[in-house]
Amino acid sequence: MSDNFPPPPPEQPQPQPQPSPEAGQQQHPVGAPQQSPWAAPAAPPRKQRTGLIVTLAVGGGLVVAGAVVALVYSVMNSLSDELALRTERSDAPFSTPYDEEPEEGYEDEYDAEPVEPEAEEDVTLTKCTRDSLIGWPHADLKIVNGSDTTARYFVYVKFVDADGAEVTDGLATTEDLAPGESAKVQAQGLGEVPAGMTCEIDRVERDPV
Repeated sequence: MSDNFPPPPPEQPQPQPQPSPEAGQQQHPVGAPQQSPWAAPAAPPRKQRTGLIVTLAVGGGLVVAGAVVALVYSVMNSLSDELALRTERSDAPFSTPYDEEPEEGYEDEYDAEPVEPEAEEDVTLTKCTRDSLIGWPHADLKIVNGSDTTARYFVYVKFVDADGAEVTDGLATTEDLAPGESAKVQAQGLGEVPAGMTCEIDRVERDPV
């Protein structure tokens, strides 16, 4: 061989064959750890808490409903006991209807109280005269306190003519009179009246002291 032949070319690096996806092999990035085919499967994602919230809400509603039912039952029992008690009281042997007639000999306490006489019954007209000089009239009265309390009296007298028309009037008063005590007073009329006039007691006021 002659030394003039050129040297052979250097060998070029051949590309490495890549595994095909159809062969069932997975490609991994450079530097990523490869997963073993016998590794445990990944844990499933955590369930949401919606189910727990719904369960708590339903349970709380049942508890509230049970408490309401128990309260209503207690109230109904109380009302039943109260009605039964009232029925027993109404049927008691000592209850007396209002429309029942009182027994014979029964006397109401208000009927037993004495009734005071009218004040007019305590006054008596003893004399009716006309002054002969000036023609003024006056009436003499006797008053007896017929009440149970000390009282003073005011007696109003009117003087009328022969036709029954009132001509003038007068007033007689007393001091305090004890029960049963009497007094004589005079009612003086003001103004001249004709002859033949008469005296009449108009009204009597008895003022307890």
